[in-house]
Amino acid sequence: MIAAVVAVNLPGTTGITDLNDHGETEPREECGVFGVWAPGEEVSKLTYFGLFALQHRGQEAAGIAVGDDNNLVVFKDQGLVSNIFDESILSSLQGNVAVGHTRYSTAGGKEWRNVQPVFNTSSTGIDIALGHNGNLVNYLELREEVYELGLTKRGDESISDSSIMSLLLAHGVDEDKDVFTSAKELLPRIKGAFCLTFTDGHTLYAARDNAGIRPLCLGRLPQGWVVASETCALDIVGAQFIREIEPGELVAIDEAGVRSERFAEVERKGCVFEYVYLARPDSTIKGRSVNATRVDIGRRLAREYPAPEADMVIPVPESGNPAAVGYARESGLTFAHGLVKNAYVGRTFIQPTQTLRQLGIRLKLNPLREVIEGKKLVVVDDSIVRGNTQRALIRMLREAGAAEVHVRIASPPVKWPCFYGIDFASPGELIANVIPSDDPDVICETIREAIGADSLGFVTIDEMVAATEQPRAELCCACFDGKYPLGLPEGNPNAAAVRTLQGHQDAQAGEDN
Repeated sequence: MIAAVVAVNLPGTTGITDLNDHGETEPREECGVFGVWAPGEEVSKLTYFGLFALQHRGQEAAGIAVGDDNNLVVFKDQGLVSNIFDESILSSLQGNVAVGHTRYSTAGGKEWRNVQPVFNTSSTGIDIALGHNGNLVNYLELREEVYELGLTKRGDESISDSSIMSLLLAHGVDEDKDVFTSAKELLPRIKGAFCLTFTDGHTLYAARDNAGIRPLCLGRLPQGWVVASETCALDIVGAQFIREIEPGELVAIDEAGVRSERFAEVERKGCVFEYVYLARPDSTIKGRSVNATRVDIGRRLAREYPAPEADMVIPVPESGNPAAVGYARESGLTFAHGLVKNAYVGRTFIQPTQTLRQLGIRLKLNPLREVIEGKKLVVVDDSIVRGNTQRALIRMLREAGAAEVHVRIASPPVKWPCFYGIDFASPGELIANVIPSDDPDVICETIREAIGADSLGFVTIDEMVAATEQPRAELCCACFDGKYPLGLPEGNPNAAAVRTLQGHQDAQAGEDN
């Protein structure tokens, strides 16, 4: 039985702001999860480095829970992993099992109480710490259940979907049901995208929704096991990749080894945007290298939208790098780094002045004039959301002397928001959705004019999917095609807007027929 819990909130680490270009919001992941069971190892430090590898999946908050059969200690706060933990803190977190989380909030507010791992205690005194990556579709239904059970105060609308799962999981543990049994009963009732790592201080648990929207993998240490959102986190702690946690699978790891049960039938719909943007390029998803996928997308993009009169290909760092390499190889053009990225501008404690905000993208990127001056450029980026960043970038490149700027995008136009764990803009803010046409050529030309490029090309959905080497039927492409395999959440204003838009489109299609 777990006897004690500590949760810590460090002073002076709130109010972190993003320096984004003129309000441009890049696609943001929700979270990264990590878990390790390794008696005799420094599990807190293993988790720290695992989270460090997953920092790209969320920069708002992070936390680690460590258990030693007697105590489950949770240490978490807002900010980056490296800002929250130091040597003394990690050394104080002693145990055999740990779960970690790095967060970007989508469901639930940014309040400290929603920082993960989330902690709750069962009626029998069993403590549980849980980390979650994804978003639930039936959040309101589960929240109402939590209200009715008296697990939280009715009217508490800022409670996250992760907290709701944790409350229900702990509530299901009693004299006759252990944590594994409670999870088996709860998970089939959860609808939406979720990858979970959780622990009762003795056993490490992991689970993945039956569609497998978000990635989750299992690795082997010499003296234990690791579960992580991406394979790059296994690499950093020296774990050998064993396999992916399957969609609809619940896993428990302790001294008896790894045991697994299926809680739902598989309806695989992995997120294609993981390959395009979200995952680190050194990760592997379903046997396919993310970097190789992006390079191949660049090759296909060069075949679909060549630029034979251009002088060189430059990427928008860092996410545009692999596709730019592929584009340059396929087209035979010179590859060059024409933009320098400030690696430290993403998170800051200093609020920029209006004057600094007007500098826009220069806070993040600066051109190498001697590389681009007088050149006809092919600029490869991963995606266009609102278009503000690309507009400012093209202006900056022209000011630095670029003769022509031809933009190539390594994904199709983003037309629809994501409700499964990525924070996109609302439908009305997506540049490809506000164009009153479904004709790809019209959409492309309208966006080209809006951002001021000499030419513009997007890779098609079919070519993007082909680069992943996964069947189209097993991928979720909702942000590109508006087809949501898990449905839309109730009570969400963006979801309501999507329903309205889809209704108008269906009506228009009926009239056209």
